[in-house]
Amino acid sequence: MSDLPSTALVTGGSRGIGKACALRLARLGFAVCLTYVSKPEAAAAVVDEITSAGGSARAIRLDAAEREAVAAFFKDEIKDKVRLSVLVNNAGITKDGLLIRMKDEDWDKVIAVNLTGAFAMLREAARIMARQRFGRIVNIASITGQMGNAGQANYAAAKAGLIGLTKTAARELAGRNVTVNAVAPGFIETDMTAALPEEIRKGMLAGIPAGRFGSAEDIAAAVAFLASEEAGYVTGQVLAVNGGMYM
Repeated sequence: MSDLPSTALVTGGSRGIGKACALRLARLGFAVCLTYVSKPEAAAAVVDEITSAGGSARAIRLDAAEREAVAAFFKDEIKDKVRLSVLVNNAGITKDGLLIRMKDEDWDKVIAVNLTGAFAMLREAARIMARQRFGRIVNIASITGQMGNAGQANYAAAKAGLIGLTKTAARELAGRNVTVNAVAPGFIETDMTAALPEEIRKGMLAGIPAGRFGSAEDIAAAVAFLASEEAGYVTGQVLAVNGGMYM
């Protein structure tokens, strides 16, 4: 296995936080495998950016909510093909709505992608990392999973569940030199937050002591630390990157 490329797998790596993580990990010397569900051109652009800078990257379509597809992906693309050093569980969606009006399908879909999908990816990665006795798993949680947010019962439940999954997996895998941590972003400048009405953006900004929204690169920097050799004694932790917001 030592002669295989040391690879970082980033789910939802075609844009936003996932893209920033893919670029940052590529700069650290990892071969990057990023997954996407839609917008293959965006995923291809990330690959091009990495390879143009001298790195190694590929993009593969994968819906993490489809557990059979996840198992097939690891069998066909990862196991015995690369040395899987890092998994960044970033893929996620939102389908917001007030609790009393939330549709069953909106609850189910958000839980399926944000929590069950992360579990499926983590389980397959853990099997490989435990055998090789090394690995870094970083789950992208959210401040919403720590403090809740009106209109996001499904998303908050999924991200809170992801924190519990992180802590449990960390306990189970620590003896195999596999760390499992979470990064909990606050309000980050993404396509989603950019589309919010200005009044809502101002209200959100007022609650951030740092006085600004975070950037995707802020999150990628935290992920890079948790993926590093220096973080080998850090596991089961939730690193809040939120500009000082209450959590």
